[in-house]
Amino acid sequence: MSNLRVCVITGSRADYGLLLPVMQALRDDPALQLQVLVTGMHLAPQFGLTWRAIEADGFAIDARVDILVSSDSAVGNAKSVGLGVIGFADAFERLKPELVLVLGDRFEIFAAAQAALFGRYPIAHIAGGDVTEGAFDEALRHGISKMAHLHFVTNSDAGRRLRQLGEDPAHIHVVGSPALDLLRQMDLVDRSDLETVLNFRFREKNLLVTFHPATLECDSAASQAEELLAALDSLGENFGLIFTQSNADTGGLAIGSLIDRFVAEHVNARVYTSLGQLHYYSLMAQVDAVVGNSSSGLYEAPSLKVPTVNVGDRQKGRLKATSVIDCPTQREAITGAIHAALSLDCRDAVNPYGDGHATERIMAVLRGLREPQRLLKKHFHDWGC
Repeated sequence: MSNLRVCVITGSRADYGLLLPVMQALRDDPALQLQVLVTGMHLAPQFGLTWRAIEADGFAIDARVDILVSSDSAVGNAKSVGLGVIGFADAFERLKPELVLVLGDRFEIFAAAQAALFGRYPIAHIAGGDVTEGAFDEALRHGISKMAHLHFVTNSDAGRRLRQLGEDPAHIHVVGSPALDLLRQMDLVDRSDLETVLNFRFREKNLLVTFHPATLECDSAASQAEELLAALDSLGENFGLIFTQSNADTGGLAIGSLIDRFVAEHVNARVYTSLGQLHYYSLMAQVDAVVGNSSSGLYEAPSLKVPTVNVGDRQKGRLKATSVIDCPTQREAITGAIHAALSLDCRDAVNPYGDGHATERIMAVLRGLREPQRLLKKHFHDWGC
């Protein structure tokens, strides 16, 4: 009997960090054959060509699907999805995976799921069932879940939502977030070494800032970013500000330009296209708060006992630890939330996204999978039946 071919798709530094422990386990399992398909921001120079980090981690890349057009507009994102469906269809035809493993809710993953559905390749989906009302990721995530056949959810609330969507309860597995597995396994870099690596001197107080477009908001991404930057400017030079750049969603390039300009005018600020998982988590462990609207402030920061200022509605509805403070995208509110976060005691914060053993649970399901093609014919399970 041949090894089960599992094709893992990664499109950005963010999903790769969550997928990494699962990819390592798949690579090392003699009963499974890992295929790595890279797409999206990994292949774009403006996002740091992060496919090189994947190879540096010891993975062979089996296929590349380049889908990004030189635009961060709504039209550009829609065209990227179309290019993605074509590219993934060709890649799947060549690789012939027996299971396609995807994570999350980004548009490149939505394109991959469509191509897999039409090609009759069973799909396993990590992190379905969550809620993020401020971005079109919400609809994409649920759409991917309806195309998927196996579900690895990060919390029980997400599992309940998938049952409401009619998914088979027998194929919904509450495993937690694989990102916490990575945190549990990592030896983080200390403060002094981080200063050397980042060429940055920590200040009296330090913030890790990541801000992405909230794609369903009426206000433009740029105007929201301007409010955030005005709040950060008001803190003064005693605050070290470490930015990671925005993603490829609609309006992301405009946010990136504003951040670049801000950093050029502030000696206490630095911006990085991609830090890599080790340095990103090490930095998160050292700062006084995480600020912005990245899911990492909700998924990973609570495990490091670091407070999060969650700005705006991009993550609205997502499960949150007590270490997370929500605020609107208004400069005074953001400044107030930052000061509140600095006085917040997070030592007793409990991460609602698991215990750092998600990969073990995922692998147990995959090792027991027989004849995955039998998953293709789904039946709608009425809620409460």
